[in-house]
Order: sequence, then C-alpha cells, then structure tokens
Amino acid sequence: MAARRGLGSCSLQGRRLQREYDAVVIGGGHNGLVAAAYLQKSGVRTAVLERRHLLGGSAVTEEIVPGFKFSRASYLLSLLRPQISTELELQRHGLRVYARDPYSFTPMLEDGQAQRSLLLGHDMAETQRQIAQFSSKDAQAYPKYEAFLSRLVSALDPLLDAAPLDAAAWSQGPLLQRLRALRGLQPLLRAGLALGKQLPQYYQVLTAPVTRILDLWFESEPLKATLATDAVIGAMASPHTPGSGYVLLHHVMGELEGRKGAWGYVAGGMGGVSQAIASAAAAHGADLFTEKPVARVLLGPRGEAQGVVLQDGTEVKSKLVLSNASAQLTFLQLVPPEQLPEEFLQHVAQLDTRSPVTKINVAVDRLPSFLAAPNAGDGRPLPHHQCSIHLNCEDTCILHRAFQEASSGEPSSRPMIELCIPSALDPTLAPPGCHVVSLFTQYTPYALAGGRPWDEQEQNAYADREYIPWRHVSGPAVFCPPSALVLWLQVPGPRPVPLRQWRPPRWGSDGRCGPQCSQRGPGGLQARHRPSPGKGMVAVMTWPRVCRSPSPPPLTSQTPHSMVL
Repeated sequence: MAARRGLGSCSLQGRRLQREYDAVVIGGGHNGLVAAAYLQKSGVRTAVLERRHLLGGSAVTEEIVPGFKFSRASYLLSLLRPQISTELELQRHGLRVYARDPYSFTPMLEDGQAQRSLLLGHDMAETQRQIAQFSSKDAQAYPKYEAFLSRLVSALDPLLDAAPLDAAAWSQGPLLQRLRALRGLQPLLRAGLALGKQLPQYYQVLTAPVTRILDLWFESEPLKATLATDAVIGAMASPHTPGSGYVLLHHVMGELEGRKGAWGYVAGGMGGVSQAIASAAAAHGADLFTEKPVARVLLGPRGEAQGVVLQDGTEVKSKLVLSNASAQLTFLQLVPPEQLPEEFLQHVAQLDTRSPVTKINVAVDRLPSFLAAPNAGDGRPLPHHQCSIHLNCEDTCILHRAFQEASSGEPSSRPMIELCIPSALDPTLAPPGCHVVSLFTQYTPYALAGGRPWDEQEQNAYADREYIPWRHVSGPAVFCPPSALVLWLQVPGPRPVPLRQWRPPRWGSDGRCGPQCSQRGPGGLQARHRPSPGKGMVAVMTWPRVCRSPSPPPLTSQTPHSMVL
C-alpha cells in the first residue's frame, strides 16, 4: 500500500503544550480553527487539540497516492462566510481559490446513447442556449428562477450571522427575560419584510419537496434533475422528500470572491482552507497541536467545564472548553453522563448522522472522455472538465428510484454521481498529464437488507455496477481511462484502503465546506450550554442533517460535521 502523507497543515514545530489556557478547543477541524483564531485574536489564550496527525478535519489534503494530492472528504468551497475570510486575512495566509465557470455539466444517456449534454455557467445567454436544447420555455424561465432564488438568499443571508432565537428563554422565565429574548426575532422579521407579498411562495421553498418547486418553473427533466442534485446530495433524502427545497436554497447561498452562489476548488486541495485558518490563528498566538486526542472534559463541582484530560493522562486546565466534535462524541463520551439531563442525552443518542454516500477518489493518467463531449486531441482540459459533472441525472425519477432502493436496504442500481476533476484547474494536484478525480456516489445504505454484511461480494457488486465509472468499467455516459493508476475508496478507517476492502461510511456528508450553517443542536433546538455560572462551559453546535460537511471519523478532529462559534 502506498504511503499516505498529509498536506496543508501549518508548522507546529517549537510549540509546547501548556498546562493551562483561557480556552481549549477539542478538535482541529476548520470550524474549530476559526473559533480558535477569533478567540486568540480577541486576547483569549487558546489551544487547539487535534486527534489526527494533521489539522483540518474534513477539509484536508493528503497524498493517498504518491504525487497525487486528494481532498479526502470535502472537495468544494463556497459557504465560508466572507467576513471570516476578510477578518482573518485568509488570502494573506495563503488561501487561493479557482472559481469555476462553467460549473455544472450533465451528459445525457438517452435511448441507450449519450449524445446530448447540459452545461450551466455564469454566462446567462449561453446557459439559456444549453437549456433550449431540451425546452425553449425553460430557457426563458431560467433567469426569472435565478432572480427568485437570489431575492430569497438576500433576505435570509443576514440570518446566517445572527444568534438563533432562544426558544426556552422566550417561553419560560421572568417577563423581563422573555422581552429580551424577543430581540432574537428581529432578524426574522426583517427577512419577512424584505420578502413582502411573496413570502408564502418563499415559505414553500423552505418546506416543500424540491420537485414541487422545480415543477412550478420548468418542464424538462434533464434541467430539473440537474438542479435537484443540490437538494439531495449527501442526504438520505429523495427529491420528493419535504424540506429538500430548502437544501436546494442552501447550495445557492454561498459566495466566492464576491459572486453569489459560486463554488470553487481550493488551490492545493481543501487542506488549503485549513492551512490558511490555522496560519491566521497561529499568527495571533494560538497554540495548535496534532496527535493530542482528548479523553474527557474536566468538570467542576457545579458542572462547569474546567479543562480536558488527554488520552495519555495529561490534564490541561482552561476556563472555557469548546468542542469541534459531534454532539454524540462530546455529550455521550467526553462529558460524564450524570452531569446532563436524561432527556437531552436521549435526543443526542437519537441523532441520525448516517450518510448514503460512498466517495471514491481516483488517480488517473489522462482525463475522462465523455461520449457527449469527447476530449481534445492534445489532452488539455475542456471547459466541462472543471464542472461538477452529474451522472445518472437525466430524470428526477432516476434519483427517486435510487433513493427507494437504498431505503429498502439495497445499494442503488443506478446511483447519482457527482464527479469532480479539480486538477483540471489546479495542475499542482497531480503529475504532468495526470489528474485526480472525485466521485461522490449515492445511495448506499449503511445497513443492507436482511442483515447481510458488507463483505467482499457485496462490495464488488456495488463497484462493478454498470453505471459507476471506474478502471474496469466504461460507463454508458463516460469513458474512464482504461489505464487508471489506482482507485481508492474513502472509508471510515485509519487509512485509505483498496476498493476491495471498503465498507460504506456511517457519517453524514455532502462534500461542501464552510463554517456558516444553522446554529442548532439536537432535535433542531438551540445548542445547550452545560452549565455556565460565569465560568467555563462546554458548547457544541452541530449541523442539521440537511447541512452537513463530509467527515468520516478518521478524517475529522474528534468526530464529524460539527461547528463551533
């Protein structure tokens, strides 16, 4: 097996772990690093304790194959709040992003042949010409649809930076406390006023299935299926699932270099995000440590957090403890259960973070050539190679059928695939002429029907599906190079393994990166702080299922998809 080398973490040489800090952050994922940078910037002496050998959590770059730099988990950037980038001066600390235009490519398999394709980009006139292949009516409606979503994004965007409404304080306690809690409604009221008379239509976007929303605007299935992928990617949900319309909205709420809704590849892989944030935190004086797994949180007599204990027994005292781990690990393993309400522990234990995604990272010695858009003779990347490439997305019925199969415990016979080739824009990720390819495939159930194990036969059966392109298969919509160097599958183990040794990940993921999601905790309630009589506290804020960052356990700081603010 090839040696694996982590990339993109700042130098930690010369740092010594002190026995006391003002604040300790459990886990060095990108959200934990953001918290540490802001704390240290404000004069709070902060340490980050990361379990793995490199910082970044789900936003890491690693040489799974020598010479090939893979973004092992998350693979696109958009949702990083612009003020974070500005206030932490991330560009000065090395963050560079390759914007994609065009950004979406869907090759079609129709009547057994792949000849047409749909290419979407920021050039509205060209995008309309592409859509007109399937429906002139849809081509005319598309700019209005984009404007409709943009207005909703503009109204909701300020909510991402506002503190969530404290429902408990609003409904309980003294009158003065309730009146103060009402201030939390102000951002919501402003958003409602901004939407005006169209508020009922926008409310439907937040609550309805994405198919209902898209049916109101379009008639062509290739366009609707392509747009619907953003509503279900990474989630165990169908385009017909209520609430999937919101997820569609979420994926147009990001921003990249001032362009709303844009997504891009980070130079050097996703580890470049974590490297820049870590560099900013270290520049302000934060202490960042790898290979420092936390065993438990130290609590005082009144339940206040007083520090942490590492697995080697080292105690680190602090006035404040923040956890960049998941709610499950933090409250069920790191904090003594007798210190927490039983009802709260039940909520945490019932959180479903299973993912339907199997992510495949591939090293190839030439670009994939699509039947609907063959490669150029010189082998250079074409515009569509930089896109999110949607396979098996000709019809929303295909996506729904794939979901139904996984819901019954069977891997999708024709899975939805988002294929990305970041080396098409960033040649430093692979040797000359070679490329790194990411295949985000779903749906694969974590538990197979009938209690069948994910043994070698089941693993190979999924990998050998006709509609999954890899080194031994030329799928109907894409020709993968027959001489691909190696194929690795992302699994929840201590290191990458060959395809024939994988099992599907349990942890939720959607491949996108950015500390900006809803500040909500178990059951959709505000994250709880346990207890805080003016001293330390454990504060965990975990992303809802519809808004997750990809993070199988071996890739994260302590565990996956959590945010700390």
